[in-house]
Amino acid sequence: MESIQEIRKLFLETQTQQLPGLVQAYRSDTRSGVKRLIAAAQKKIDDLEREKERIYGLKKYERQYASYSNICGIDEAGRGPLAGPVVAGAVILPADCDILYINDSKQLSEKKREELYDVIREKAVACAVGFASPERIDEINILQATYEAMRQAVDRLCVSPDLLLNDAVTIPGISIRQVPIIKGDAKSISIGAASILAKVTRDRLMVEYDKLYPQYGFAGNKGYGSAQHIAALKKYGPCPIHRKSFIGNFVQEGALGE
Repeated sequence: MESIQEIRKLFLETQTQQLPGLVQAYRSDTRSGVKRLIAAAQKKIDDLEREKERIYGLKKYERQYASYSNICGIDEAGRGPLAGPVVAGAVILPADCDILYINDSKQLSEKKREELYDVIREKAVACAVGFASPERIDEINILQATYEAMRQAVDRLCVSPDLLLNDAVTIPGISIRQVPIIKGDAKSISIGAASILAKVTRDRLMVEYDKLYPQYGFAGNKGYGSAQHIAALKKYGPCPIHRKSFIGNFVQEGALGE
């Protein structure tokens, strides 16, 4: 008879999709250690099934508009920070997309976002990002800059979309049909994927900016108005990636420049 240690190793090395067969094979084993392994495996199986059901629900809009060939999700990251660009993501997923755990990027851990970023880039039919700089945000305001970044992301796709699923907005200056969805990053798998693409891209940029301007803590706060960031802003004044139109409450008028 196999030892519990040997069976434990077998369970640990088996992917969740293959666990049902293993559970069935050892279900008659009456040892308490094996029963615990089976219970833990069954929980993994049940969690996976719930996740598949959740992802099926996230494809509601993609199923509703299935007559379109290339459905593109659009979302942004970085509308609220005091520093750095706003970044837009555009993602066309395959109709039979099997990526699990996609969600509103804010609901995911940094580790999970990084993992999904690579999977999305690998499995997407097409994906791209667009940017609007702090200077551009100050020049035309954050909403118009966000639209500009979104148009740029769509233009950079290697496959032309015929439908856009947008997180809440209708983008001006685009002739493609658009469907704005409130809280779309938590309701559409395409928009959720775009939100992950945008956020990971922007977060990585802010980590690089932290190397240039370490006093503001950009690697940790990503340009948002944390207490540390605001204290540094008051002490050192703005750096070149600060949005002048966002920081008037924290720095003296003369520090903003022309």
